[in-house]
Amino acid sequence: MSQAAHEQASTTTFEPIPHWIGGERRIATGGRTAPVFNPALGRQIREVPLATADELGEAVAIAKAAAAEWRETSVARRQQVMFAFRELVAARRQQIAETITTEHGKVVSDALGEVARGLEVVELATAFPLLTKGEYTENVSTGVDVYSLRQPLGVVGIISPFNFPAMVPLWFAPIAIAAGNAVVLKPSEKDPSAAVLIAELYQEAGLPDGVLNVVHGDKEAVDALLTHPDVAAISFVGSTPIAQHVYETASREGKRVQALGGAKNHMLVLPDADLDVTADAAVNAGFGSAGERCMAISVVVVVESVADELVARIRDRIAGIRTGDGTRGCDMGPLITQVHRDKVAGYLDVAVADGATLVTDGREVEVDGEADGFWLGPTLVDHVDPSSAVYRDEIFGPVLSVVRVASYEEGMALIAANPYGNGTAIFTNDGGAARRFQHEVEVGMVGVNVPIPVPVGYFSFGGWKSSIFGQGKAYGPHGYQFFTREKVVTSRWLDPSHGGLNLGFPQN
Repeated sequence: MSQAAHEQASTTTFEPIPHWIGGERRIATGGRTAPVFNPALGRQIREVPLATADELGEAVAIAKAAAAEWRETSVARRQQVMFAFRELVAARRQQIAETITTEHGKVVSDALGEVARGLEVVELATAFPLLTKGEYTENVSTGVDVYSLRQPLGVVGIISPFNFPAMVPLWFAPIAIAAGNAVVLKPSEKDPSAAVLIAELYQEAGLPDGVLNVVHGDKEAVDALLTHPDVAAISFVGSTPIAQHVYETASREGKRVQALGGAKNHMLVLPDADLDVTADAAVNAGFGSAGERCMAISVVVVVESVADELVARIRDRIAGIRTGDGTRGCDMGPLITQVHRDKVAGYLDVAVADGATLVTDGREVEVDGEADGFWLGPTLVDHVDPSSAVYRDEIFGPVLSVVRVASYEEGMALIAANPYGNGTAIFTNDGGAARRFQHEVEVGMVGVNVPIPVPVGYFSFGGWKSSIFGQGKAYGPHGYQFFTREKVVTSRWLDPSHGGLNLGFPQN
């Protein structure tokens, strides 16, 4: 932020973003606040409250009371609410997307895509009667039947990241709510307005007050949610260190946890790949949303014989990317904060010091936007050594690293040695190599000539290794299993004519 902008911010009163508790906007009482910026302008536009443990506790108490009634609501009524919510999100997607762009910075077309991917899971949530029903076996023994029920957990907490302020809440909350739970959602304090808008749409769809609550905050609110005795489960998406903290803290409190962490996603390019298609994919997957997504391709692992040609094609495509304000029809927007922008840019000096070649330097980008925006253009770094922090760290920005290898085997060994296991892709026209890759690679989501292999809503999302902690993946069948628990009933109804005593041990 420039000195003039800083002085203006210090004297301006900003619109406060309310909590959403018990079906209404709630003015915060804790006193602590944080700034919400428009990253394309580089200045504060709103103010978000940082809830105290007491405020968080009030939301949990309201959710607990609402959960007791919501679980008794008929399946038919719950399904009607989910269908109505789906229609409202679809109708208001432009408003949601523009809200995201204002606070996150991603271009509007990207924000619309985020809402669309969230809608896939809302649509899955409308099918919850099929996915939460139990099983029944008659006459497991004479006159004895056994059947299972899937019942809600009660109150569940959702902690969502800044990079997908609408999609991640839409990945978790619809399934949790459809299954009969109440939710306390803690969105990122960097771009919290979309969460409140979504809560209002739920109310408009007919969701009873208190079933979904939105509480803003920082670590104090998060830790209060992780340790509250009336919260049965936690869903989280964020960096690996925080995912570990969430998992360890909430698990110690006896909660069910799904904590999705960080990534370092590789794209293995074999010599027979279509290099034009591959270059397009690398640019799209590396620089979409300014690289601030856990499924971004951040490392191109290319066999040496085609490396020069591929790097040249990626460099040429980067030259055509228009970086700027997301409301101006640009291709890529700013990073979320000035601090994060500077951190990402700092890796470029590290790359050069470690012997890499800076093919395209994003610090030199010309932008279509305000000078104070948090800008860093698409960056391409070649000859990256796996020992460099540029390779090891999850940079979470528009930095695409190229690591050259001699063979498929060397590329696979590099991927296997990486501590993360979120997503990876192979680009090849060899079906045998692709089949071998999908069988051998140690990650949770695999793309074959698909750079960002995020599963559709009726499958489940999640990685392996240090990219996930806890008991389940997001959405799909895993989502329903996570937000419900199974109860098995063994039942015998005696014939009225039957009688008599038998004190012997049962034989069947």
